[in-house]
Amino acid sequence: EGFYTPTGAGTVIEEGKEKRGIGDKECLLELPLRADYALIRAHKADGMGNLVFRGTSRSFNAIMATAARITIVEVDEIVEPGELEPEAIATPGIYVDRIVKRPKGDEAEA
Repeated sequence: EGFYTPTGAGTVIEEGKEKRGIGDKECLLELPLRADYALIRAHKADGMGNLVFRGTSRSFNAIMATAARITIVEVDEIVEPGELEPEAIATPGIYVDRIVKRPKGDEAEA
């Protein structure tokens, strides 16, 4: 896992990193950041943990769910499996460990 980038090659940043020549450039292997926990917001989830986001919350929440060891999601609504439109699902349930329904009266947008 990770990616090669020329950023930092030939500087003190490269110390201890895997280096590889790609084309005519020296590149460094950058490993992914891992989080122990991700606390994210979604609009809807089904009982299997599949998530639907609204607006800009789709930008980083979906990515963070895949990067964490444990993902906890706060949602506006929990529906039965099969009720979400498949094309609307931004994060599959395999990345979700816990779902918490947002309390009524909390007006935060998801």
